[in-house]
Amino acid sequence: MIKILLACNAGMSTSLLVNKMKKIAAEHKLEAEIMAVPETLAPNHFDNINILLLGPQIKFLEDKMRDLAAGRFPVVTINTQKYGMMDGLGVLKDAIVAIKEFKK
Repeated sequence: MIKILLACNAGMSTSLLVNKMKKIAAEHKLEAEIMAVPETLAPNHFDNINILLLGPQIKFLEDKMRDLAAGRFPVVTINTQKYGMMDGLGVLKDAIVAIKEFKK
């Protein structure tokens, strides 16, 4: 099971993307727990995730979140175009690739 956390300013826009990602994961029989939170609450979940995906609007927090993650998991800003298109498949694929690359 992979655990993906999305964070943005309020957790609202990423919630839409989470629903699309969950649907894609289910269609591909991928065991995934995917959730969205406001960026202020993201660190509360750091002990129980495989990746943190940031909404493009909070890209400026990437270094801070990476420091807080302390090497436990990758921190990646979602591609702006995929985010804007609410491309659940594309974002899910990017997350899986990032997790695999991080583990190397």
